[in-house]
Amino acid sequence: MDIFEQLILFIISLVANLFSALAGGGAGLLQLPALLFLGLPFGTALATHKVASVFLGLGATARHLKSSEFDWKFSVYILATGLPGVVVGASIILQVDDRISQGLLGVLTLGLGLYSWFKPSLGQTLDTKNRDLPGLVVGGLVLFLIGGLNGSLTSGTGLFVTLWLVRWFGLDYKAAVAYTLILVGIFWNGSGAITLGFLGNIEWSWLPALILGSLIGGYLGAHFAIVKGNQLVKRSFEVITILVGISLMLKAIS
Repeated sequence: MDIFEQLILFIISLVANLFSALAGGGAGLLQLPALLFLGLPFGTALATHKVASVFLGLGATARHLKSSEFDWKFSVYILATGLPGVVVGASIILQVDDRISQGLLGVLTLGLGLYSWFKPSLGQTLDTKNRDLPGLVVGGLVLFLIGGLNGSLTSGTGLFVTLWLVRWFGLDYKAAVAYTLILVGIFWNGSGAITLGFLGNIEWSWLPALILGSLIGGYLGAHFAIVKGNQLVKRSFEVITILVGISLMLKAIS
């Protein structure tokens, strides 16, 4: 790529990852279509996007760990239940036509955004729940399914984790986004990137601009989320979720 194309990639990555870090997902809404538009085949674009998304998690982590407190046992639980789904999803995506699944995911994602929009008090306060055995089993099964979507589909699945942590486990939006960016951003996306890298191809020459944009965007988005609080994070989640849902539905029928 020439310098101008690298600059375009950097700006797209910066904007996409800033809003993703603020909302708890959705970087692929801008970043993946940009890679496809610039000429990468789908499998290569997806693998390259997954690698760059790891650095979104690293950028956000650098900010969140300064001011957030994490339940590390709960973090291990999220990883243990979600990572197997990520590997399974990434292993099958390169062999299937994802139009139908993207369309259905778009409908569901749009529904999540509208659900949150019409629940003004959702995720505004921390109200820990479902940490007993039945609650953890149900929560873990859903995280496994979301992990499968994360490994196999292009964008928006971090938003599912964010809302699930809010709705099922009672986290507020700011805490849920922090868990999503660190655990999904680094570990889930990292596992997906490794699996896709073995099964497909990564366009390494495109990564410097994407990584720089992801790191800076992730840090800035996390900073705004911490400084501005739950209301801004909730509204950002809803806007990004609705946009991702519409984007996936349009992609499925195009």
